[in-house]
Amino acid sequence: MTESSMADGGTPALVCIIDDDADVRCAVESLLRSIDYRVMAFASAEEFLACDEAASAACLMLDVYLDGADGLEVQQALHDRSIAVPVVLMTGQGDIPMTVRGMKAGAVNFLSKPFAEPDLLQAVAEAVDLDGRRRAERGQEDTVRGLYAKLTPRERDVMALVTAGLMNKQVAAKLELSEVTVKIHRGNLMRKMYAQSLADLVRMAEILGVRERTVTRYSAAG
Repeated sequence: MTESSMADGGTPALVCIIDDDADVRCAVESLLRSIDYRVMAFASAEEFLACDEAASAACLMLDVYLDGADGLEVQQALHDRSIAVPVVLMTGQGDIPMTVRGMKAGAVNFLSKPFAEPDLLQAVAEAVDLDGRRRAERGQEDTVRGLYAKLTPRERDVMALVTAGLMNKQVAAKLELSEVTVKIHRGNLMRKMYAQSLADLVRMAEILGVRERTVTRYSAAG
């Protein structure tokens, strides 16, 4: 099993194919299975969207022009369903304008038919790698949100102001607390958030969207 064909946890990555050309579907499916990807092939977007495993796909090989639909409609349907699978468009020579629109709509790559096997494998590997990074980032965000939920309301207030750049004495004045109390809250929230530095805490606040935007160290001075 190749490293590029594995998803998180060492399980084979799922690649889905949507193409109404049975010959293309079979050829792409056979190639991807030969290097240990899990593969599901569909003749229509409706079949794919009705599949329970659609949301777990690490890559979607999508024909730009389908009978009764186009790639943009499929991409919009994925967005509407919050399915964030990296899309690799498959396009014929006459479909370039639609392909450009598809790339602007969020597709990560495209392949012109007929495509060479190395090009297909590279495009899929890049999409699977991107999916792995996105899933890892979402996992980090979930962890940060879980830690933040355990903070007290006052610790959240302190976090919002500290990550905006305010010094302890400025936070104390803003919240009408003593500077000692602010230091205690700051120490507690740093420990609860597993933040090793202020930079770590700022990064977490950005993920959470909780940095105080209306004040800075300088606007709060005096």
